[in-house]
Amino acid sequence: MNSTSYEKVFNDSLNRLGKVAVLLGGVSAEREISLQSGQAVLASLIECGVDAFGVDIQGNVIQQLDAIECDRAFIALHGVGGEDGKIQAILESMGIPYTGSDVASSALALNKIRTKLVWKGVNLPTPKFEVLSKETDYSAVLAALGGNCFIKPASEGSSLGMRRVSSEEEMKSAYEYAVQFDAEIIAEQTISGREFTVSILNGKALPSIELRAKNDFYDFDAKYISDETEYVCPGNLEPKAEQEIQEYALEAFNVLGCKGWGRVDFMQNESGQFYLLEANTVPGMTSHSLVPMAAKAVGLSFGELLTEILVSTLDSDAQ
Repeated sequence: MNSTSYEKVFNDSLNRLGKVAVLLGGVSAEREISLQSGQAVLASLIECGVDAFGVDIQGNVIQQLDAIECDRAFIALHGVGGEDGKIQAILESMGIPYTGSDVASSALALNKIRTKLVWKGVNLPTPKFEVLSKETDYSAVLAALGGNCFIKPASEGSSLGMRRVSSEEEMKSAYEYAVQFDAEIIAEQTISGREFTVSILNGKALPSIELRAKNDFYDFDAKYISDETEYVCPGNLEPKAEQEIQEYALEAFNVLGCKGWGRVDFMQNESGQFYLLEANTVPGMTSHSLVPMAAKAVGLSFGELLTEILVSTLDSDAQ
């Protein structure tokens, strides 16, 4: 298909989108990031000629959605309430097509424990981990994970509630901090080396991005605030390794049942082995965000990326 024909097909698809509700904000710990993502998405869609409007999801969600008239929804909600299948279930019950993964895969991907169990079940590489509780023998867990690990809430994103520990006392303190964000807490083996992420768009892996944080690790500050974090895209890997990380990303995404768009995060140890960290079904869309960066590397502007994501919802109209 030549560029003129593609443009016609693409414009025809845009005309079929109708009214698009951009769902943003929400009530999770990631609310402020969601507001930034949603506003960026909304502004760009309007600039592209899409009939879009924003909806800050709070309070009685069903009542909120019932009061609006839309043909489909762009989900820009992060964390609990946005990436855990709840908003997806409501939208499905109301017959509103939406972007991204469905109810089951969203719920699965947000929970790091269950995600890692699925990946282990199909022999995908992921760091060793232990589930923590008040009764945990912190010393034994630390020894089992090599004396150095990350403590993470099982169902939070943006590195919220996350700390790196190397002693029993630090682990206990980190656990007490993490339970403020989630009841389920995971201790994950530290993989020393390079950090990467791979974005997924409609069944294809985009070029990897290497993350070089000045902080101890790629934490909330490094992700959203610091201007010192370096991003290398494509990720400065040998062609064989780039192919490998993209294949891992697609398999990891697909085995969870995810679809549409998302992102898969990795560590690469000093011997070159990749380890899967987590999958994100509604990644950030802020000025520091990674999916737009990867899309730009293959020639897609922010607006084109968003409309590609939205156009995929047209398949739901025929079902």
